[in-house]
Parts: sequence; C-alpha cells; structure tokens
Amino acid sequence: MNKQSNFPENFLWGGAVAANQCEGAYLEDGKGLSPVDVLPNQANGRWEAMLNPKKTVETKYDFYPSHESIDFYHHYQEDIALFAEMGFKTFRTSICWARIFPNGDDAAPNEEGLKFYDQVFDECKKYGIEPLVTINHYDTPLALTKNYGGWKNRQLIDFYIRYCEVIFKRYKGKVKYWLTFNEINALLHIPFIGGGLLINKGEENDKQIKYQAIHHQLVASSLATKLAKEISQDFNIGCMLAAGSTYPDTCNPDDVWKALGVNREGYFFVDVQSRGYYPSYSKRLFAELNVKLDIQDGDLDILKAYTVDFISFSYYSSRVVSADPKRNEGVASNIMNTLKNPYLKASEWGWMIDPLGLRITMNELYDRYQKPLFIVENGLGAKDTVKEDGSIDDDYRIDYLREHIREMGEAIQDGVECWGYTTWGCIDLVSASTGEMSKRYGFVYVDRDDNGKGTNRRSKKKSFDWYKKVIQSNGTDLLNTP
Repeated sequence: MNKQSNFPENFLWGGAVAANQCEGAYLEDGKGLSPVDVLPNQANGRWEAMLNPKKTVETKYDFYPSHESIDFYHHYQEDIALFAEMGFKTFRTSICWARIFPNGDDAAPNEEGLKFYDQVFDECKKYGIEPLVTINHYDTPLALTKNYGGWKNRQLIDFYIRYCEVIFKRYKGKVKYWLTFNEINALLHIPFIGGGLLINKGEENDKQIKYQAIHHQLVASSLATKLAKEISQDFNIGCMLAAGSTYPDTCNPDDVWKALGVNREGYFFVDVQSRGYYPSYSKRLFAELNVKLDIQDGDLDILKAYTVDFISFSYYSSRVVSADPKRNEGVASNIMNTLKNPYLKASEWGWMIDPLGLRITMNELYDRYQKPLFIVENGLGAKDTVKEDGSIDDDYRIDYLREHIREMGEAIQDGVECWGYTTWGCIDLVSASTGEMSKRYGFVYVDRDDNGKGTNRRSKKKSFDWYKKVIQSNGTDLLNTP
C-alpha cells in the first residue's frame, strides 16, 4: 500500500451477530427456551414486554421473531462463505447457553448443540476467520428465570461456570477470544434480557435486585477468567460494555455533574472487571439507592485476582443529559435515553450519529484502564430498498461506517491500543430492541420481513464490496466506490 495505514498490520476486521437474533431453530436439536423466545415483535409491544416481563412469559403472542429469525442455523455455511468473501479476519458470534444446557441446570450438556458450534467454528477456520465468542449474549436459559429467579440467585454462578467449563474445553484450539457477558450494563435497563430477572417496571426494590444480580455476574465473569486461564493460556478473555459517552446538555456545572454520573453508571462494570475492585464512588451510590449487597467471603479476592485481558464495547451513538428534569424528554438510543443533540444528525430510529464520539469514547476508556480495546458492535440500523434489478444502494450505511472507521483510526493514532473492529449485524438479523427485520444493519440483505415472511434469500448490498476493499486496504481505502 502506498498510503500508510492507521491500523496495525494484524488488525482484526470483521462483523458481529448474536445467536438469539440470527439462528432461529429455536427448539431444534434439543435447544431450550431463551428470554427472546417469549418476546413479541414491535407491533405487539416488544419494548413494553421487556420492561414488564412477568406478564410476558405467560402471554401467548401470534408471532415471535426469534423462532425462525434468518435461520443462520441452517445457512451458516453460506453466510460464513460471504463473510470470507469480504475478507473477514474475525467473526463475532455467541453461543446460545440454552443449546448447550436447555434448562441451565441439566446434568449433562446437549451434544447436538455442541456439534452445531463445532461446525460453525470449523467453517470459520476453513477460511482463516478467527471466532470471537460471547458466552452469554442476552440468552440466560428461560428455565433458570422460572426456577431460580435469574441472576439474583447466586446458584447461577455455578451453572454459568459449568457451562463455561464445557465450552472452554470443547472449543479449545478453535476459539481464542471470549467475552463473558454481552453489554453487561444493560442489566440496569433491561433486566429480563440482561439478567433473566422478572422485575416489572417501577417495582420499589428493583435497584437492590439488579445490583445483587450484577454482583453475581461480576463474580461469574472473574471465575470464568480464572477457569479459562487454567484450561488454555491461549485464551483471551474480555468484558463487553454498551458504551458511548454522555455529554452534558450545557456547560452548567449541574449538567456536567449529571453527565459524569451517567458515564460512571457504565464505567462501574469495567472498573470491577478491569481494575478488580468496586470503585470508590460505589459506596455512596449504594447508600443513596438503599442497596446492600450480599458479598460472600472470597468474592472480593476473586474480583481482584482475575481481571479481563481486554475491554470490548458496542458503540452506536453518544448521548446528552440534563440536570433539569423538565429537559429530559429523550429519544431512544440503544438501551439508554438521550436528549437530541442539535449538532448531530439522527438515524431513522432517532439515534444520534456521532463518529467523533467513538474517538472520544475510545480515548476515555483507554485513559481510564490502559488495556487493549476491541470494538465489537458499530453500525447503522436503516430501512433498505431493493431495486427492480435486485441491487441495494445503502450509501447511508457506507457513510456512517466510513466516518466511524476514520475516527477509530484517529484514536489509534492518539495512542489507543485497539485489537479489532466488528460491525454490528454484518448480515441482516432481528433487531434486539424492536424485533423488526426492517431495521437492517448488514452488508448482506436477507429476504425476510417484520412478520416473518420471505424466502431467506441472501443478496449483497453496495456496502458489501465497499467493506471488502476497506479490509483489503487495512483501512486506508475508505473512499472507494463499489
């Protein structure tokens, strides 16, 4: 290349999906139910169902998007071949816990589920693609919610570690990069999906329940890290945060302080997973929230001894917050709310588009933790139009990704160590927040609509060839025209 790349020579370019949003085959080959398997689509009130899950698990809906999704379960060979054609160095996916232990507490793992992921990882290896695997991506087995109350119950630590032991030993030599929990801070906002908790919106003791569940997940993450290192020194274990800096609405110190508090709400998790201890500000936070954690003997030693190797995160947008309650009439932005930023454009779903915010977030995380970063979700949800000739011109997606990749390169030049970048939804899949197919992220279009109708046929979008050239040039050719 004539132009020197801002990216390391071994930079891991790729794309990301999640089992619960793409696999389908929701009861095939012995799989148990996951939380998303009882969630309806947007038309039936998906978001409300997530926030009031006690009623949800007993309600019968006409359509569940996850049951068939895009049927990656039967199309994985075709899909991975497309990823290889783009030149992926890595492919982030997740293992569905309920495929391995259908009820979470089963005496033995489900061999058919284990075989499926053997096949997926073998297919990746065939093309020289490094799997990046999330252990628990919003799919704690539903039976653990019904029978144990989800992650508020300490017994889930043992179930999770037994699951980890099975997959670490099974896929040793096939998988090197692991993430313990997807967007672990999401448990504060969508506790049913994040922690298998049946807390209806507005319950008085919800903070106590959530933070106790969080403590259990943090201990489980450290124990998983310990176990991984015992099984293979080749394993790299990371945490995963739903990131994106929150800006103050004005330079009023009250707004600045409010923004600091919101940012700390997310940093809290990585403070524990990366530094190995609860941050100093947590003492006052817990007191003000009337949270009294049940921390058992040895827990704090485990957190201290087994921290993560790297920090991964999702980034879609930045956020804005005001100290004035009258100002806080926000719009949805991933799982958090935000005020509209007058300096930024927004996506069709109201998410602020802020490429520089990615550079800011990367610098903040690296300044704070001094551990390698891995951007494992970044993308634009948009409605794509298929033209008469079958082509799909998604220049808006190319524009979004180009500017974010440019700022990622700038952050690396700032001195941030970053291992890789996986765009979210590299193939169209079911939206986690809305259950829609029309909210598309992929380089590959899947013929399926919001009601589950379609052929599941795969076709390339304009962005497919654009990203292929970006990878080929190691990030120097961002202005290429497919």
